[in-house]
Amino acid sequence: MTQTFDHNLDTTGLTCPEPVMLLHKAIRDAKSGEVVKVVATDPSTERDIPKFCQFLGHELLEAEVVDGEAMNYCYWIRKK
Repeated sequence: MTQTFDHNLDTTGLTCPEPVMLLHKAIRDAKSGEVVKVVATDPSTERDIPKFCQFLGHELLEAEVVDGEAMNYCYWIRKK
């Protein structure tokens, strides 16, 4: 299932901690209830983004790994 989203954050090619730092800014700029989609290539986001959501109280709606030319990790996060 692919979620709809209000904001798209492409962190392709960035490594820890940059994807989570950029997500923090995107969430701060979003309104409550809006969904931010994150696309990443750093496998550490599989650990970092769920922890980010849990710690700050945002809802991780979906996480998906897409195996293509490069491994992509996609996340849909609803701001609390």
